Amino acid sequence: MLDAAQPAPTFTTMEDALSETVAPLHFTFLLLGIFASVAAILAAVGLYGLMAYLIDDRTREIGIRVALGADRSQVIRTVVGNGMTLTLIGLVAGFLMSLAAVRLLRTMLYKVSIYDPWTFAAGAVVLALAACLACYLPARRAARLDPMAALRAE
Repeated sequence: MLDAAQPAPTFTTMEDALSETVAPLHFTFLLLGIFASVAAILAAVGLYGLMAYLIDDRTREIGIRVALGADRSQVIRTVVGNGMTLTLIGLVAGFLMSLAAVRLLRTMLYKVSIYDPWTFAAGAVVLALAACLACYLPARRAARLDPMAALRAE
């Protein structure tokens, strides 16, 4: 018999109990994903700003090259090549640092390898594509420069 003075027992499903247990980790990873996305966007915008500044700084050089007969595709290839070289160095450094930092996440992961090659590859491809676009847009603008205007620019 149940004691009438005691509160009635509460029942919960296993699904609800598990979701209450996992909710803090789910929220943590949601925030981590949002911050990672914002960081990737800021990195792409920063790379674009840096490339635009570097190209603007080299306006006279690019103008001289175009005036001496450099093809516009050569200008684009040179600028994008320089930017992608820096990007490759950054990707290698980031890959090495992420291999070290991923050990910190080991305790939060369940049934997931900390060395997931698809995740590393996807992150590298997304950042490389963003860097390529960030290099190409200023390079295209530099290739359109009028040599006389570029030589007059200070």
